[in-house]
Amino acid sequence: MDRDANKIGQKVPEPTLRRLPWYLAFVKLLRGKGETMVSSTQISKEINVDASQIAKDLSFVNVTGKTRVGYEIDALADELDDFLGFTSPHKAFIFGVGSLGAALLQDTGLRQYGLDIVAGFDVREELDGKKINGIPVYHIRHFQAQQKLWNATIGILTVPVDKAQEVADEIIQGGIRGLWNFTPFRIRVPEHIVIQNTSIYAHLAVMFNRMNSINQ
Repeated sequence: MDRDANKIGQKVPEPTLRRLPWYLAFVKLLRGKGETMVSSTQISKEINVDASQIAKDLSFVNVTGKTRVGYEIDALADELDDFLGFTSPHKAFIFGVGSLGAALLQDTGLRQYGLDIVAGFDVREELDGKKINGIPVYHIRHFQAQQKLWNATIGILTVPVDKAQEVADEIIQGGIRGLWNFTPFRIRVPEHIVIQNTSIYAHLAVMFNRMNSINQ
């Protein structure tokens, strides 16, 4: 497989990138049941995405389906894992070990998707030197020393909103190249930094609004 050739001239649309993990989860579920083949129609019925859209999404992945038969499940699952970057581990730090940060440290499932959280950081002195799920937590002043040791590339922000930009600036300067931002603050970053915003509150607002619209 020539992965670079597959990507030349192709920028995968963000909606496609958001849907591909849905397909992967369903395909892995089928594989666990001993199934060997799956069609776009089957995926469509379970994921509630049009079959033609699924075929279009999978055209970005280096896998080919067979007419009236579908895709080989093992090949499709492996290609999706590889394409989405889940097979390459990325070392990450969590900044802000409150309820959400601590919960993410407890989430052992993230590692199977390529996110290896190796340390957490907080401003509370009482957390310095503690471990959560076997992962060490340090005071933020130890960030530079731990970064030299781990060379983490991803920073997960679960800090208070009023500290989000300050912490982001500090860790970017320290070598973090990607931010997974769980705060509702729209952080400003240099062009070479990748940022993914995941606002729980924004998603709640959308859900509440849709529920109200249906109930009216």
